[in-house]
Amino acid sequence: MSKPTGRGRALRSPGGLSVRLDIRAFVVVVLLLLAALVASVVLIGTGDFPIPAADVVRTLLGDGDPSQELIINDLRLPRVLVGLLVGASLGLGGALFQSISRNPLGSPDVLGLSQGATAGALVVIVLFSGDADQVALGALAGGLFTGLAIYLLAWKRGVHGYRLVLVGIGVSAIATAVNGYLITKADIVDAARAVVWMTGSLNGRDWEQVWPLLIMCAILVPVVLANARGLRMMEMGDDVSYALGVRVERVRMLLMVAAVLLTAGATAAAGPVSFVALTAPQLAKRLTRSPGPNLVPSLCMGAALLVVADWASQRAFGADQLPVGVVTGVLGGVYLLWLLVTERKAGRI
Repeated sequence: MSKPTGRGRALRSPGGLSVRLDIRAFVVVVLLLLAALVASVVLIGTGDFPIPAADVVRTLLGDGDPSQELIINDLRLPRVLVGLLVGASLGLGGALFQSISRNPLGSPDVLGLSQGATAGALVVIVLFSGDADQVALGALAGGLFTGLAIYLLAWKRGVHGYRLVLVGIGVSAIATAVNGYLITKADIVDAARAVVWMTGSLNGRDWEQVWPLLIMCAILVPVVLANARGLRMMEMGDDVSYALGVRVERVRMLLMVAAVLLTAGATAAAGPVSFVALTAPQLAKRLTRSPGPNLVPSLCMGAALLVVADWASQRAFGADQLPVGVVTGVLGGVYLLWLLVTERKAGRI
C-alpha cells in the first residue's frame, strides 16, 4: 500500500512499517547504476585487444571463448571492479564528510585524509621498501591516524563543521609537507615508485585488491545506511537532533570512522584518486534535488564517475594512457573552482 507524500511516496507494510520513497532520487539511482554498468562493459572491452560489448556480456555470463575469458575474467574484470568499488567508497565517504561538516568543501581531499593515507604509503615505500600489500596497509594506517588526529584537534564540546574543515586543511598542509620530505629523501627507484603510486591508478589491479574492498563495503555500507536517519536529522543542528532522540556524538563518531575507513581503503587499493569524493555527492544532490546526505545516489555517482574517468584516461588521449587520478584531478579541480565561486556568490564563504 502506498500514499503520496510531497516529493515521494510512503510505502506501508501490513505490519505498520513505513518507508518514504523519493521517486526522483530512485530514478536517479537506477540511471546511475545503468550508466556504471554500461561504462563497465565498454571499459572491459577497451584495450590493446578490443572486444565488442556483446562478446563481453556473453563472456561474463560464462559463454565466451577461452582467450576472451582469460582477458576479461583474469585481466580486465578485476580492474573494473576495483574502479567501481573505489568510486563507490569515495562517493559515500565524501557524502558522509560533507553532511557531518555541513559544508560542500568537507571532502577527504580537502580535509587531508587522502594526503594522510599517502603519507602512510610513502613511509612504507621510502623507509622500508615494502611490497604492494605492505604499501596498502601503510596507506590504511596513515588514513586512520589522520582521521583520528583531525577528530581530536577539531573536538571542542563536539565537532562542528567549519572547525572540522579548517583543522583538516591544516592537517592536509602538514601531510603534504611530510610527503614532499619523504620523496626528497628517497633514492631514485623508490622516488619513482612513490610518484607513480601518488597519481592514483587502476593499472595492474587484480583480484587481490577486489576482495578486501568488497568485504569492507559489505560491512560498512549497511552500517552507514542504518544510521542515515540520524545523519539527516543532524543536518538540522545538534540541539534539534538531541531533542528528536538522536545520540549525536555516537552517530557522528561512528559515521566518521566509517568515512575514514572507506576513504583509506579506497586509497590503499588505487592510490589517492583525487576529487571523486568532492564531486560525486554534489553532482548526486543536484540530480536528485533532494535534501539530506543523498548517500545511495552519491555512492552510485562515485562508481559511475570513476569507471567513466578510467575509460577516458585510456581512450581520450590517443596512444598516451593516463592514470585515472590525472583525469579526475583535472576535472575535479575545475569543479572545485566552480563550487568556490558559487558558494562565494551565495555568501556562504
